[in-house]
Amino acid sequence: MRFSWLILLCFLYPIVTHAQSEIAGKVTRKDSKSPVAGASVFLGNSSFGTATASNGTFTLNGVKPGQYTLVVTIMGFEDYTQTVLVGKEPIKLNIELSPKSIILREVEISTTAKADWKRNYEQFKKEFIGTDENAKNCEVINPEVLYFTYHKTQKVLEASADEFLIVENRGLGYRVKFLVRDFRSDHISGIISYSGQRLFQELPGKESQKKKWRSARDYAYYGSAMHFYRSLYKDRLVEEGFEMHHYTRLINPLRPPEEVIQRNQERYYKLRIRDSLIKWNDLEKLSIYHKETIYPMPLFTSEVLRSSGQQGIFGITFPDLLYVIYNKKREETPFREVYRTLTMPNYETTILSFTDKNRPYSFFDMNGILVGGGILNEGTWSKARLSELLPVDYVPTEDVETTLKAELGKKH
Repeated sequence: MRFSWLILLCFLYPIVTHAQSEIAGKVTRKDSKSPVAGASVFLGNSSFGTATASNGTFTLNGVKPGQYTLVVTIMGFEDYTQTVLVGKEPIKLNIELSPKSIILREVEISTTAKADWKRNYEQFKKEFIGTDENAKNCEVINPEVLYFTYHKTQKVLEASADEFLIVENRGLGYRVKFLVRDFRSDHISGIISYSGQRLFQELPGKESQKKKWRSARDYAYYGSAMHFYRSLYKDRLVEEGFEMHHYTRLINPLRPPEEVIQRNQERYYKLRIRDSLIKWNDLEKLSIYHKETIYPMPLFTSEVLRSSGQQGIFGITFPDLLYVIYNKKREETPFREVYRTLTMPNYETTILSFTDKNRPYSFFDMNGILVGGGILNEGTWSKARLSELLPVDYVPTEDVETTLKAELGKKH
C-alpha cells in the first residue's frame, strides 16, 4: 500500500512578552502559593532548560535572541506555557501551576494487549522518529511512558505521554526530551500531526565525534523548513538556494477517494476475487491530482511575506499552493504526488498548503519556526521526523558549500 505522507505541525498561537535576554523567575502552586521544587523549566524546542530549586526559583542564562515557548512541567500539575521574545534585557516571571486532576488510565495486561502495544509502538517509531540514517542511531530510553489508541475502522493511531519521552539521537548528538501531545497518524489521508514541546541536550563525546555531529547537524539544517523561513524574512531566498513558485492543481475525478480504494482492496482481497482486486489496485495507481501547473516566474519575497504587527513575528500568505525548491540538494525519495515538469532537475521540493482554506495565512518567528500552525507540507519537508530535528536556536557552523562537500565525501 502506497502512502504520500504529509506533515502537519500544530502549535498554539503565542502571546508575546517584552524583548529580553535572560529569563529568571519563581514557580509556585496556584492554590497555596507554596514553591514548587524540581519542576522542569525549558524553552520549547530549544537547548535551554533547567529545574527549579527548593524555593521554586530558576534561571536560564545566555539565551540566543528570538521567540520561544517557555514550558514548566512536573507530575501532578497542569503544564504551563508562555511565549517570550528574548532580547537584551532580563525577563522576570512569577509562574503559578494548577494541580492536575488525577485520571486513572485503564491498564490491560492480556497477551493480545501487549502484542497490540508493540505493533503500535513500532509504527509510532517509524512515523515519529523516522527511518533515515539518523533514525537508525536513535534509541528510545523510556518507551513505557507512551499510551496508544488504534482506531481500526478509521486506520488512525493516536499516542500521548504523561511525562517526557526521552530519545538519544546519536546521529546528531542530542538527547531529546519530548512532551508528546496529540500524536495522530491517519493511514487513509496520509497525514501525521502532533503537538508538544522538546528540549535538546548535548550528548557527551570526544572532539572527533562532536565534529561529525556538527557536520550532520549542518546538513540537516540546510534546505530545511527552518532554513527556508529564516531566509524568507531576511529576504535571502535566492542567495540561500531557495525558489518559490505559484502552483495550482485539481483533484483527479477518475480516482476514487483513498478511503474507498482501501476499503475495496481489503474487501476483494478477503473474498479472493482477483479481477475486482486488480481493478481497485489499478485505480490506486492513478494520480490524485491532474491539470497541475507550476508558474515559471519565481515569486518575490514581498509577494508572500507580511507584517504581523508584532516584533519578531512574520506572516506568510499565498494563493492556492506554494511550490518551494531547494536547488543545492537532490531529492532521494521518489514522491509520486510531487509534480515536476519534464525539464525540472530533481531538486528537493516541498509543496505548502493551508489546512483552512478560509484562513490562507500563518505566522513564523525569527528562529524560523511556525507559531500559527495551519500549514501542511508535502514532499521533502514531510520526511522531517525527530531524527532530523534541530533546536530552534541552532546556528550552522559551516557554510552550505563546505557542508555539502563534506557529506558528498562521506558517500564516496
